[in-house]
Amino acid sequence: MPKIFFSIIFIAFTSVYAQQSQQKVDVIGEYQEAINFFNQNQFEIAIKTFRRIYPDIESDQLKSNIDYFLAKSAIELGQPQADEMMEKFIKNNPTSLKTNKAYLEVGNYYFQNKDFNKANKWLSQVNTSSLSRDELKTYQFNYGYTNFRTKNYKKAQQLFDNVRNDKEYGAQAKYYIGFIAYEENEYESASELFDEARREGVKGNNISYFQSDMNFKLGNFEKAIELGLDQLKKSNARERSQLNKIIGESYFNLKQYPEAIQYLKEYRGDRGKWNNTDYYQLGYAYYETGDYESAIDEFSKILDGQDAVAQNAYYHLAKSYLKTDKKTQALNAFKNVTEMNFNDELKKDAYLNYAKLSYEIGNPYNSVPEVLQSYMEKYPDSGDLNGIGDLLIDSYLTSKNYEKAISMLEGSRDYNNKVAYQKVSYYYGIELFKDNQLREAKKYFNKSLSQRLGSEYTAKATYWKAEVDYALANYNEALVGYKEFKGMSTAKNLPEYYSIDYNIAYSYFKTKSYRLSTSFFENFIKVERPSQRLHDAHVRLGDAHFALGEYWPAMESYNNAIAMTEYKSDYAFFQKAYSYGFVDRNEQKIQNLNLFVENYPSSIYVDDALYELGNTYVAEQKDELAIKAYQRILSNYSMSLYYPQALSKQALIYYNQESYNEALGKFKQLVKEFPNSQEALQAVQTVRLIYIDLGEIDQYASWVNTLDFVEVADSDIEEATYESAENKFLDNDTQKAISGFKTYLKEFPNGKNSLRANFYLAQLLYNEENFQESLPYYKAVVNSRSSEFTEESLRRLSQVYLSNENYDEAIESLSRLETEASFSQNILFAQSNLMKAYYEIENYDRALIYAELILSKDVKDEEILSDAKLFIARSSLKVGDEKRAESAYQDVSEIATGKLKAEALYYDAYFKNKSGDYKASTEVVQDLTKNYSRYRDFGVKGLLLMAKNFNALGDNYNATYILENIIKNFESFPEAISEAQQLLKSIKAEASETNSSVEIDQN
Repeated sequence: MPKIFFSIIFIAFTSVYAQQSQQKVDVIGEYQEAINFFNQNQFEIAIKTFRRIYPDIESDQLKSNIDYFLAKSAIELGQPQADEMMEKFIKNNPTSLKTNKAYLEVGNYYFQNKDFNKANKWLSQVNTSSLSRDELKTYQFNYGYTNFRTKNYKKAQQLFDNVRNDKEYGAQAKYYIGFIAYEENEYESASELFDEARREGVKGNNISYFQSDMNFKLGNFEKAIELGLDQLKKSNARERSQLNKIIGESYFNLKQYPEAIQYLKEYRGDRGKWNNTDYYQLGYAYYETGDYESAIDEFSKILDGQDAVAQNAYYHLAKSYLKTDKKTQALNAFKNVTEMNFNDELKKDAYLNYAKLSYEIGNPYNSVPEVLQSYMEKYPDSGDLNGIGDLLIDSYLTSKNYEKAISMLEGSRDYNNKVAYQKVSYYYGIELFKDNQLREAKKYFNKSLSQRLGSEYTAKATYWKAEVDYALANYNEALVGYKEFKGMSTAKNLPEYYSIDYNIAYSYFKTKSYRLSTSFFENFIKVERPSQRLHDAHVRLGDAHFALGEYWPAMESYNNAIAMTEYKSDYAFFQKAYSYGFVDRNEQKIQNLNLFVENYPSSIYVDDALYELGNTYVAEQKDELAIKAYQRILSNYSMSLYYPQALSKQALIYYNQESYNEALGKFKQLVKEFPNSQEALQAVQTVRLIYIDLGEIDQYASWVNTLDFVEVADSDIEEATYESAENKFLDNDTQKAISGFKTYLKEFPNGKNSLRANFYLAQLLYNEENFQESLPYYKAVVNSRSSEFTEESLRRLSQVYLSNENYDEAIESLSRLETEASFSQNILFAQSNLMKAYYEIENYDRALIYAELILSKDVKDEEILSDAKLFIARSSLKVGDEKRAESAYQDVSEIATGKLKAEALYYDAYFKNKSGDYKASTEVVQDLTKNYSRYRDFGVKGLLLMAKNFNALGDNYNATYILENIIKNFESFPEAISEAQQLLKSIKAEASETNSSVEIDQN
C-alpha cells in the first residue's frame, strides 16, 4: 500500500484519538491492527477483526473504510457475494476517495471470473488519473480485453495500442490487435501482428490457424495448405474441423480435386451443420473426379438454394444424373436451373437439356410441346432450333395433342409434314370416334385421306370412316368404305382386316341386301374361331336366309348357333321353330315352340313363341289349344306387342265357334284397352257383325256411341301426316323429317304409328347429337309394348343416362337391355355399363359380379376386357382387397390404353412403393409421366409417389423439388397439394438438422 495512503490514515486516527476515551483508544488500536493484517495479505483474520470492532465504531468515515476493506478482502479471497459487497460500498459512498478504487476492484473481480460484460461495465467507470503506472497498464489491458470479448473491437484496439509496446502485455496486445485485423479482413496487417506476437513469445495454436485462414482468404492457397497441414497435427477437434475446411477449399481452388475431397469431407460444419456452399464444393470435387454417385449425394443435399452457387450445383447435379442414366432426376435439376437467373449460359444450356429430356422421357409438370415451344420462343437464335422444331411436331403426336399438331402441319408443303398430317388426323379421328363424336371423327378421317401418302394409314382411315358411317346408319356409305378397305393390299396385314367380311355382311344385312350378306357371313364363318361373333354370324346368316325365304338353310344356320351351347341361343331356337311353319312342318313347329317355352322361360321371345303357337294351333284347327296359348300371353305379358293381337285372335276363334258372348267380351276388352289401334278398328266391325247375327243392332248402336274413336276421315289425315314425315326420313332430309314426326306426335300422340314415329324421331335427334331432346321419345318407345324398336331404344336411352351420370335410370334401362336384347353386342354393352354404373353408385359387389361375368365370356373387344379388369381392380380396392386389386391392375396394364393405362400404371407404382421397392415404383411413374401426362389426375398422384420414393431413398433434393412443383403447378388438386405441403415440411425439418441453409416454414 503506498505510504501517502498510510499518512492520511494516521492523521485521521490521531485526530479521532485526541477526542476519545481510553475505551475508544482500544478500538482504534484494534482497527490499526486489522489494517496491518490487511496490508500483510492476511485477509481472513483482517475480516474477523473488522467485523468484531465494527459495532463499536462511531465514526461514519471509519465505518466506510471498514466496508471497503471487508469488500476488498472478500474479493481477494474469492468469497461469494464479494462483488455485491463492493457494489454496495460504491452505492453507499459515492463521494468516497476509495470509490474509484472500488470501480477498479469490482471490474477486476468480474474480469478474473470471466464475466466480461459486467467487468466492462465497472472498468468503464474508473478514473485512470488516480491510478499508478502499473495499475494503469493492467487496467488498459484488462479493459481492452473485456471490449475485445464483447466485440467492441474499436475500443479494444485503442486500449491495446496503449500497451502494445509494454514488456508485460505487449505481445498479447499485438495478438489481439492482430485478431481484430483478421476479423475485419485486414489480413496483411493481421499477419504482421501475429508474426510479432509469435516472436515475442505468444504460443497460442490459434496463430497458425489464423495465418492459414488468412492466406486462404488472400488467395495464397499453397501457403494456406502449408500452414494448415502444420497446424492440423496440433489442433483440437474444433480447430481441426476448420483447418480441414481451409485446406480442402485451398486444394479446391487449385483444382486439385482428389486432395480437396480428402479434407473437405472431414469438415464438421458450423455448430455441427454444413451449408449449401459446403455441399457444393465437395459435390463439385466428386464431379470433377468422375465420382458422379458421390457428387449426386452431396449436390442433392442443397435444398432451397436461391443463389449462383445453388444454380451451379443444380446444373452439375443434372449432369451427374445424366452420367448415371437417371433421366427423371436430371430433368428436375435442369428445370430448377432454368428457373434461376444468376448465370445465363448455364440457364440456356440447362433449358436445352430440359427440353430434349422432356421429349425423351416426358414431362410431369408441363406438356412436352409447351416446353419445346417455350424454348423456341425464349432462344429464337439458338442453333438447335430446327431440331427442336422437329421434336415439337412429334411431341404433339406422342402427347396425343392432335389438334395442335394438325394446326402446325396443315398447309405445309414439306413431304414429311404431309405424312405426319395424314397420321395425326387419323389418330385424332380415332380419339373422337371413341368419344362418340362421330361427325367430327368422320371429318378428320377425311382429312387423313386427303394425304394418301402412307398406305397403312390410308387403309386405317378408310376402315374407320366406314365404321363411323355404320354407326350413323349410313349403311350404303359404310359398304363403300368397307369394300374399298378390303381391296387394299396393305389392309391384309392390319388387325381390322380380320373382321371385314363380318362388317360388310352386316352392312348388307342392314340395307336388306340379304343375298349379298349371306356370302360375306359365310366367308367370315370359315375363318372365325368359336366366339361370340361366330355365334352372332350364324344367327344373322340364318336371318338372311329366312328373309330370302330359304328356310332350310336358315334352320341349318340357327342349329349351328344353338350348338354353341356356351352362348345365349333363345333367339336362334325360336327362329328355327318359327321356320318349320314355312316348310309345312307344323307338327315340328308346334313341338319346337313348346320346347322353346319350356327351355327358355325368361326369354323375351316367349310371347312371340306363344303367339306363333296359337296361330299354328288355329291353322291345325286345334282351337282350344290356340285359346290357351293366347291366354298365356294375356295373363303373363301385358306389355307384349302381341297382347292386342292375342285378344283379337281369341275373339275371332269364339266368333267362328259362334260363342258370341265370349267373342263380344274379348272384342270389347280389346277396344277398351287399345283404342285407335288397327285391331280395335277391326274389332268394332266384327262386333257389328255379331250384333247383326244376334239381331241386337240397337245394343251395337248403344255401345258404339260410347266410343271416342277418330272418324275415318281423321284416320286418313293421321296416315297422311305420318307418311309425309316418313318419306322425308327415307330421303335423309333430316330436319324436315324431325319437324314432320314432331307434328305427327303432337296431333296424334296415341296414333297407330306413334311407336314408329317416336323411335324414328329419337334416332334422328340422337344422330344430330341432340341427346337430351331424344330422351322422351326413346322413353315413349321403351315404355310401350315390346317391339322391334325396343332394343335399340334401350341402348340409346342408356347411353344418354350414362353421359348425364344418371346412374339409377341407366341401371334400369341397362338391366332391361341385358334381358331383352337379341344382339350379342347389346348384351355385352349392357353388362359392361352395368358394371360401371354399379361402381359409380358404390355398389361394388354388383360391379364385381358384372366384371367377372364379362371376363367369363369370349370377348374380343380389348377395351371392354380392359374395363372389366379395371373395375375388378377398383372395386377390390374399395372393399379392401388390395391383393386382388394389385393382380387385377397388372392384368389391366397389359391390355389397357389411354386413361385406363395411366390408372393401371399409377397403381402399379403405388403397390411397389407400398412394398418398399422404391426404385421400381419410380420407374413406373416415369412411364406414367412420359406417356400419359395429359391425365393430370394420375400424373399428380404419380408425382407424389415419386417424391415419397425419393425421400425413402434419401434423395431429398428431388423429393422437395417435386413437392414444390406440385404445390405450384397443380392448383386444381387441393388434396394433393395438402399432402405435398405436409411431406415437404417434414423433409425440410429433418434436413435443417444438418444443413444450416435450409429454412423451415413455421406456418
